[in-house]
Amino acid sequence: MLELVIEGHIAHVVLNHPKKRNAMGPWFWDEMPGIFDAINANLDVRVALIRAEGSAFSAGLDLVAMMPRLPMGASGPDNLRQAKLHRLIRDMQWAVTCVERCRVPVIAAIQGFCIGGGVDLITACDIRLASSDALFSVREVKMAIVADIGSLQRLPRLVGQGIARELALTGRDFDAAYATEVGLVNRVLPDHESLLVEAMSVAREIAGNAPSAVQGTKSVLNQAI
Repeated sequence: MLELVIEGHIAHVVLNHPKKRNAMGPWFWDEMPGIFDAINANLDVRVALIRAEGSAFSAGLDLVAMMPRLPMGASGPDNLRQAKLHRLIRDMQWAVTCVERCRVPVIAAIQGFCIGGGVDLITACDIRLASSDALFSVREVKMAIVADIGSLQRLPRLVGQGIARELALTGRDFDAAYATEVGLVNRVLPDHESLLVEAMSVAREIAGNAPSAVQGTKSVLNQAI
């Protein structure tokens, strides 16, 4: 349900499970590291673009699909269940961190819902563009869980501590205009079509620069934080 399409110097990573609004089930967590391993290994790729099929970028974690992997009801000592849960969370964290660690810049093109795990994913990207119908939420507190896949670490760097804490502690929804105002999104486009046009324009502009300089610039920016 993740697709990798390489066109020239641009790698397209497509979330393609629109029937569930691209909710992140096992397919996402299992496939994402391999997708980015392939991008890193292909030296022709100079920039990556993450986009989604359907009306939503991602409705966040697919709890129903992920339940069989959660060790909470498993028999055995508590320390063993905790170790299994810790390993699962580490693996899920890497599925997002591999985006941040990608050797080339990564652009996120966001439409519709971008909830929970969707925010984890976009905050690991270098550039975020959204359509006017995008709706964001760090919603984990409303589900009585802690956002532990990366949003709480990355979001404050983008929007500042005060805004990040307000969004994470209330779990409220916020629109694309507000996301741009606080610095989560670079800019908003009127619709899905113009969003993809702009994302491709930025990708081509980056790909037209010296790849070693682009990758070195991303590396230095990452090291600075």
